[in-house]
Amino acid sequence: MITCSKVSYSRGAKTLVEDLDVTFFQGEKIGIVGPNGCGKSTLFQLILGELHADTGNFDIPSKLKIAHVRQETPGMERTAIDYVLDGDKDLRIAQAELMRAEKENDGEAIAKAHQSLEFLGAYDAESRAAKLLFGLGFSDELMQANVSELSGGWRVRLNLAQALIQSSDLLLLDEPTNHLDLDAVFWLESFLRSYPGTLLIISHDRDFLDAIVSKVLHFERGKVKAYSGNYSEFIKLKAERESLQAKQYEKQQSKIAHLQSFIDRFKAKASKAKQAQSRVKALERMATVENIQVREKLSFDFYEPKHKPDPLLRFEKINAGYGEEWILNNVNFSIRCDSRIGLLGRNGAGKSTLLKTIAQTEVTTEGSREASKHLNVGYFAQHQLEQLNGQQSAFDQLIDLDPDLSEQEVRNYLGGFAFHGDKVFENVENFSGGEKARLVLALVIYQRPNLILLDEPTNHLDMEMRDALTLAIQNFSGAVILISHDRYLLDATVDELYLVDSGQVNEFNGDTQYYHQWLKQNRWGSDKSAVDSSNGSTKSPAVDRKAKKQAEAKVRQMLAPIKKNLDKAEKRVEKLQSELGKLETEMADSSLYESDRKDDLSRIIDRQSQLKSELTQAEDEWFEFQEEYESESIRAHAEHGID
Repeated sequence: MITCSKVSYSRGAKTLVEDLDVTFFQGEKIGIVGPNGCGKSTLFQLILGELHADTGNFDIPSKLKIAHVRQETPGMERTAIDYVLDGDKDLRIAQAELMRAEKENDGEAIAKAHQSLEFLGAYDAESRAAKLLFGLGFSDELMQANVSELSGGWRVRLNLAQALIQSSDLLLLDEPTNHLDLDAVFWLESFLRSYPGTLLIISHDRDFLDAIVSKVLHFERGKVKAYSGNYSEFIKLKAERESLQAKQYEKQQSKIAHLQSFIDRFKAKASKAKQAQSRVKALERMATVENIQVREKLSFDFYEPKHKPDPLLRFEKINAGYGEEWILNNVNFSIRCDSRIGLLGRNGAGKSTLLKTIAQTEVTTEGSREASKHLNVGYFAQHQLEQLNGQQSAFDQLIDLDPDLSEQEVRNYLGGFAFHGDKVFENVENFSGGEKARLVLALVIYQRPNLILLDEPTNHLDMEMRDALTLAIQNFSGAVILISHDRYLLDATVDELYLVDSGQVNEFNGDTQYYHQWLKQNRWGSDKSAVDSSNGSTKSPAVDRKAKKQAEAKVRQMLAPIKKNLDKAEKRVEKLQSELGKLETEMADSSLYESDRKDDLSRIIDRQSQLKSELTQAEDEWFEFQEEYESESIRAHAEHGID
């Protein structure tokens, strides 16, 4: 059991968390959520003793075995499987003791060492390590490769495997699904559900959390609140709590206003002085209810493409690879102007190679490629994060795309991706992984593509940005091809799934849940019945899914013009409400009513009257668009047979 009592901690001048009171019990599986930079990873550093709290106490049992994922992997001449086994320190100590005893010919010590090794499961340790690596996507060849030969993504998986093989009482995982494909995420879920110790997971993957945790710690604005249940239950409970708190706040503000009004009216009257003073004391004693400060929701849109030819691109009998090695063979693939395609398949199967083939970058190809002359590809790939100019700012890199932009236009655009204030002028080399990902996404979107390729776009993105990306893809009228381990993003945005496997690209007639079952049968088991050997395509109980998704896409396209008008009207209402609110704040200033400010008061009253009239008109317009959207939505859904 670990107990945090009144713990507060900071980074530099910024206070991250105040008065954290929480207890982690044996066997609990806890999800830790909140926006990037709120102090989640710092909590892990405090538990590991790498940092110290400003105030408060951590009560951590001295013999508690803690496992965590290393941040760096040295490029050593050591095989991947040996590197993973190095994580089991007790095993390595026992093996070293056996070597010493054998060297000294100490029979008693040799016998004790063999007993220790048997207790530690040494004789099947390599098999356990291999199972871990296989689950995380390693082939037999990669398991025997030297660590120095592996890419950064594979090294991240090695560190994860090294943490998982350890015997531990507490396991700390910080964004463990980053750099994993969906196959490995499914496997990791299964592994963690059976982990017997206490598990703390920092993650922005809601489906992953839902499958594992039974408690959620939410970090927000320096406070940490605990919720029972998985992530979906947390969202529901949080909404209920905030709704109740907002009502309590409004009720209290009304009471405060009433008390203050009495004090202001009667504090100078001798006959009422006692009552006024008692109300002053009542105000002082009142435990104020915190105002729920709802942050402006992060949102952005993909620009409307200038051209939407159909089809955008068609492959016939395409081979693609690197040098003389083909990764994909005999691929037939077509992309329509409104295609929404998700790619499935293990890491290394060729998903990214397919995107590079479409984007015509880094790969060699042969076969027939027929592209529209108006094809405009926007490509988001993880390696692009490292190709950003570190010596330039976000401002500079957008100006490079469009030198005619004004400073305010750049600020307005980048603000939609959470770059505010001086952040737009900061060198990119100082950006976090999430900030770099947001910048690459912003630069891709600005070029108005009609085909967007997204290769694991959610790595390093927090939940708010993931939600914004999901909505942006849903509202985009062009084509999207998506690789992601985030099932929520896949299920919410794509209409078709394709499986990239054994050099082939075939339609997968099922959803991500069915893909999990397919993996159990074909990757982790012996049942191959899910694959039709005649053409390589997959069978599914959800055969009509594609037709339904295509119908939904057509409905979205039909409703897009009305939705655009509705959104525009809604933004106008919000703008007028905001301006009216600022005027009313000005009118609360008592100095405005002094004789020398009559002109100011008259101007503000006139503007208030004008704004109220404009707001009424804007609200009527919004209501008309809302009614039109709802009626057309019902009609379009009925026309296409969608419930």
